[in-house]
Order: sequence, then structure tokens, then C-alpha cells
Amino acid sequence: MTRGLEAPPLHGREAELAIVDGLLTAARDGRSGALVVRGEAGIGKSALLRYAAARATDMRVLIETGVETEAELPFAALHALFADACEALDRLPEVQAGALRVALGLAAGPPPDRFLVGLAVLSLLAELAAERPVLCVLDDAHWVDRASAQALLFAARRLGSESVVLLFAARTGLAPAFPAPGLPAIDLPRLDDASAREVLDAEAGDLPRPVRDQLLREADGNPLALHELPVAHRSGRA
Repeated sequence: MTRGLEAPPLHGREAELAIVDGLLTAARDGRSGALVVRGEAGIGKSALLRYAAARATDMRVLIETGVETEAELPFAALHALFADACEALDRLPEVQAGALRVALGLAAGPPPDRFLVGLAVLSLLAELAAERPVLCVLDDAHWVDRASAQALLFAARRLGSESVVLLFAARTGLAPAFPAPGLPAIDLPRLDDASAREVLDAEAGDLPRPVRDQLLREADGNPLALHELPVAHRSGRA
């Protein structure tokens, strides 16, 4: 699924933005990479993924978000992620293509071999990247069905020179978790005071300084709270 996205302003995330930019640059130079972004709710995981997608205007961007109600449906996330990329299936080895077609509901058959599905996902990404670099983004990965997660992580651990970037975002402190052994990961911290004030001032510049100081303490460096608390405060005054 390809979507156009605008890059959001991200205060206090210079190090994380540099990592993402580095992965995109490497993919353009023919080197693949993967990254798992972890953090609490509202900490800016989705914003970082949107930034990556907005910076990848010269790449094929595949985006999907895990859905809690589909977490028990095998291969549901793969089906959504590759819905617009099935034209490349004919270029895969027959045994891999057959397994992935069954997984995606494009052909009838017994449950496919998970190993073959993982190989097929890797091959499919490589085929797509032969045309132009690929950015594959999976938000709310903690809600992704196990079969899809296994296939994508299998591919992510075997990427090499395919010009593919795989980005996952998963919430911490929430079951089910998203184990991704062998993949690089970053944990998004809360914003420092200076960055938090920049975000709050952009949202609440019309509020008195004492009120902004109070909201700053309540948000405690959580970007989503910094955006939402001024709105809630104005609604409470109305």
C-alpha cells in the first residue's frame, strides 16, 4: 500500500532522524537495512515512520499498520502490505510464489510452509527493489499477526544488497510484545525540557506562561500529550 505523507516536525529527535536518513541513503546506494522503533504510547514512533515515508519520495513505499482485531488472522498484515505488489509474484521461484499466493489468499491450498513464505517475502522485496529502492513500513507491529511478523522478520534478518529498508514500530509495556531478535532497535525516550517546550510553544503559544509551565509538567516529555493538553485546556475553559 503506497501513500503520500508529509514529514512532521520532530523536535528533539535529531539522532533518530539521522539513523533513518542513513538507512534511506544506504538503500539508494544498494545496501539494505532494518530497524525496530520501540517506545510508549504517544512517544512519536508513528511520527518517525511518517518522516521516513515522506523522505522516500524516490522509493517505492509500502505501509501498513497492525490491527488488534486481525492479530489472530494468519498473514492478514502481509495481505494488506503487499496488496499493490502482486504483479511481481510471477518473477519469484515457483515454489515460493505458490506458498505466498496461498498465504495472500490468491490461490487455494493447505496452509503454506512458513519457511517458504519468509523466503518469498525476501524474494518479493528484492524483485520490487530491482525497479527502485523499497521502504517497507509496519506501524503498531505489536498487533501484527504472528505469521506475517515471522515472515517479515525472516526477510529483515537476511537483507543484504537489495536496496530495501524495513521499519517496524512497536509499543512497549503492552502485550503482545514484538520480539525481533537480531535486528537493530532504538527506544524513543521522552523529550528533554528544551525540546518539550518547543513543541508546547508551537501548540500553546497563546496561553499564559504559568499555564504552559503547568502543561509542560503534566506532559512530562510525551510528544502526544504536549499536542493534546493545550486543546484539552482550551476546551475546559470554554
